[in-house]
Amino acid sequence: MSLNPVDITNYPAILEKKACAVAELFSDLALPTPTVFPSEPVHYRLRAEFRLWHDKGSAYYAMFDPAEPKVPVKVDQFAIASKAIYDLMPVLLEKLNSQDTLSKRLFQVEFLSTLSGDMLVSLIYHRRLDEEWELLARELANNLKIQIIGRSKKQKLVIDRDYVLEELQIDNKPYLYHQYEGGFTQPNGKLNATMISWAKARAGENAHADLLELYCGNGNFTIPLATQFRKVLATEISKTSVKAAHENFALNEATNIEVLRMSSEELSSALNKERVFHRLRHIDLDSYNINTVLVDPPRAGLDDNTRHLISGFANILYISCNPETLHRDLQILSQTHAVEAFALFDQFPYTHHMESGVFLKRRVKL
Repeated sequence: MSLNPVDITNYPAILEKKACAVAELFSDLALPTPTVFPSEPVHYRLRAEFRLWHDKGSAYYAMFDPAEPKVPVKVDQFAIASKAIYDLMPVLLEKLNSQDTLSKRLFQVEFLSTLSGDMLVSLIYHRRLDEEWELLARELANNLKIQIIGRSKKQKLVIDRDYVLEELQIDNKPYLYHQYEGGFTQPNGKLNATMISWAKARAGENAHADLLELYCGNGNFTIPLATQFRKVLATEISKTSVKAAHENFALNEATNIEVLRMSSEELSSALNKERVFHRLRHIDLDSYNINTVLVDPPRAGLDDNTRHLISGFANILYISCNPETLHRDLQILSQTHAVEAFALFDQFPYTHHMESGVFLKRRVKL
């Protein structure tokens, strides 16, 4: 069978229903009417992963229905995947099935693509990979013009490189990003660019003020926003993301950004001069004039310490992947800040998930 989005032709109606449901969740907060940004109805997802199911001497891509987790569903087509992934899937499968060394005990295939045409495929095995596998994998990578990584227990073989190079067009300007296998990246590339553009417009020009960004990842928002601030101080706890962020700053010649590998709680202690951190020895925190903070937290939203920290700044840009925790956080942040703009980004069409963006300004005390 083919695993395609549900009723592609009805996408506008599906999106309208979802957007209304999310807006209703925030009805008690009297937010502005949200601006809704739709996705492309097909070929929007830059990442995909499938089990490789072996049957009668050949293998096929498979996914599993949560209602029947032990029954593989054959995937002949996957229309929500990027066009690059969609086109590569049958070609790669044919190559794998024609070569026993590449298909033997292969149980999972992961695709990571970009809007700019780069492609990385991870092949994951239940056996140790040898020189013969590496030779054939390199031949396959050259033939298909892709990057390949082979993985098995305690083993990672990289054919050329373990990242893709993305180029995003933000407000008619190109930005380059190394996106690593296993690192977090936004799966809907076009809406990611739209989100960044929206955030830039809300932030405005701040030639004499600075930006604080928590959960900066690989610099996805950081680099474009840095063009609108004097300096940027960013934090991230993932080692892979910090590595990618430093590389991406260099790729884009962004020289006004400092990224710290520390939690928001630790940063709060440093800013309040409650603790001295050796890793901050090269940074003069007193030199920052922060007027805006950007947060893009995981699904759990913000913790008490982070909410308290960001409430001390004049402007808050909050990007959320979970309307429920965003609603909880806004109930608290609304005591000190007013919501000036509200946006919904349909990163995951045909699902209940919705990405949100909120811009808050500190209330004027009378």
